[in-house]
Amino acid sequence: MKKFGSKLPIDELLDSLNTSLGYFPACVIVAAPGAGKTTRVPIALLEAPWRSGKKIIMLEPRRLATRRSAEFMARSLGEQCGETVGYRIRSESRVTSRTKIEVVTEGILTRMIQDNPELPDVAAVIFDEFHERSIHADLGLALAIDVQRNLRNDIRIVVMSATMDAASVSSLLGTAPVLQSEGRVFPVETKYLRYPPGGQLEQRLGDIIAEAATQEEGDILVFLPGRREIRRLENHLYERMRSSDVIAVPLHGDLSSEEQDRALTPDERGRKKIILSTSIAETSVTIDGVRIVVDSGLSRSSRFDSRRGMSGLVTIPVSRATADQRRGRAGRQQPGVCYRLWTEQDHDTLPAYSQPEISSTDLAPFAMELASWGVTDTSSLAFMDPPPERHLRHAQELLRSLEALNDSGRLTPHGKEMARLQVHPRLAHMIIAATAVGDGGIACELAALLEPPFSGMTIAHARIRAHRDRSSASCS
Repeated sequence: MKKFGSKLPIDELLDSLNTSLGYFPACVIVAAPGAGKTTRVPIALLEAPWRSGKKIIMLEPRRLATRRSAEFMARSLGEQCGETVGYRIRSESRVTSRTKIEVVTEGILTRMIQDNPELPDVAAVIFDEFHERSIHADLGLALAIDVQRNLRNDIRIVVMSATMDAASVSSLLGTAPVLQSEGRVFPVETKYLRYPPGGQLEQRLGDIIAEAATQEEGDILVFLPGRREIRRLENHLYERMRSSDVIAVPLHGDLSSEEQDRALTPDERGRKKIILSTSIAETSVTIDGVRIVVDSGLSRSSRFDSRRGMSGLVTIPVSRATADQRRGRAGRQQPGVCYRLWTEQDHDTLPAYSQPEISSTDLAPFAMELASWGVTDTSSLAFMDPPPERHLRHAQELLRSLEALNDSGRLTPHGKEMARLQVHPRLAHMIIAATAVGDGGIACELAALLEPPFSGMTIAHARIRAHRDRSSASCS
């Protein structure tokens, strides 16, 4: 096994992990923040005899963690991304024919399985930070288990997290072994509000940040629910803290890689940095210099309203598990402090874990993936939490109204064409129908406007443009 330069807590488990995977095709790893699971486990599996020269795929829930963890592993091997370790995210790839570890965002695995169900060049799939329970992770795990049970009994599945129901995941994987590791987190002092908060969010956070900036050493990481709050707090701090020694920088998923790197690295001029972040910084990424966390206690989540047939973003309190993840960011490199924008009494009323996305989101894309896999009954797949029957039924009715499904729940030829576009079924149907009457260009532009924004050209935009180009060529 590869010998690492510095020792991390997860190293003590690596021999046991390789032994377990030699006898059993799945394993669950519970490792506290700072244990090193994200960057150590994939490399440790490279020399496993069962790998037989095939790739290891590791899923991360966010683009930022995908890119940064791949870059860190590549550096630990003395290489550049794209050699032994590479990554694939929307509209960006650092993978070559030499790549043996691919770190990918969760939706990419679903696409890989749909395109080639046997995954012939894959030896293992690792689901990192599974506690976030995105619908892509739940679907990806269900499909991977189906592949393992029916097509590839030699493929390995590893599920990792610091906070998850390990017993349930183990049962889902056929009573897989559970390995546990302590983390490497320095002491973090937690400070609660004495009284329930009042006033505007940016004003309350501004007061805490001003206190922390003068009383504590190190950079400050502030957790906010979304970009709107980041922008407002950034403006508030600009007016309030006019100092050449302090700088506020945003961090969210819609920034370019260069802008994200600026937020994640110490300021070149040595100024105290206030990083205004969404939940993107909760896991998998160590931010050098951060000793202070200020947590708004809020997150933003998509909720599906079956009466309207539409999803909308709602702001909700975080779970205790999420709050602990955020708190831990202050103790990754040295002792720190976490300011929570709620009282200690309120903390006890928070839910223990975050609600899985599958229970509340729009299931139309999910239903399309199931139909593409040939599944008409979700009980045939292994889900931690099955999708709500009413929501799934609504999604299937929508697909039938779009002529994507036939009466038996199978994809029609039109549905297969929709699935290839890999955008929301409503948008895919609009593009195909509009193209048939010569208005494909307008439909593509509308779809591009309606897709959730991403930095640069999104993968949806790229596919839409490709479809438009093919349509134009066929008409000329």
